[in-house]
Amino acid sequence: MKLVGSKTSPYVRKARVILAEKQLAFEWVPENVWDAATRIGDFNPLGKVPALVTDEGDYLYDSPVIAEYLDSMGGGTRFIPAGGIERGRVRRDEALGDGIADAGITVFLERKREAARQDPAWITRQLGKMDAGMAALARELGAKTFLGGETINLGDVACGCALFWAEFRLPELGWRAKHPTLDAWATRLGARPSFASTRPQDA
Repeated sequence: MKLVGSKTSPYVRKARVILAEKQLAFEWVPENVWDAATRIGDFNPLGKVPALVTDEGDYLYDSPVIAEYLDSMGGGTRFIPAGGIERGRVRRDEALGDGIADAGITVFLERKREAARQDPAWITRQLGKMDAGMAALARELGAKTFLGGETINLGDVACGCALFWAEFRLPELGWRAKHPTLDAWATRLGARPSFASTRPQDA
């Protein structure tokens, strides 16, 4: 397999964490989609990372599709339940994490525009989505070790990657101080080899 992506992307990190957790071998193909010479279109016509090239030569995108495919491979922990409300909850929590990341990246990119062209109201709206998402995550987590109880699942991975990305790119949000529950949970996630080896600052 080949994983195409950037090491600073929370969506790519989601795939990298699952690959590490399930100890699946893959070839890393670095790609900067903002580079004029990017070849991302060879792997994903939408020009986004991550993309996965399977051993059979199929091209998979985007991160929810890749995560589900990887979860079907190898042994060990299953990150997505087979069905029922348990599966629905995990996919919902994955969507929550991806949504927090979506809003954060929107803010990050908007702030890179010339000051006169930035839309403060749009930035505020996206930051509000992040705040609401993190508050919902804290409520869902409660006193549990992970979102599903004692075992890590895809919701933890997606939400963890989103919050760690926010800490990396938008440190002024200070989400750990606002949500001690998330701070403790993130500390548990960050101690796992799969997260420790995929930190965005290591890119």
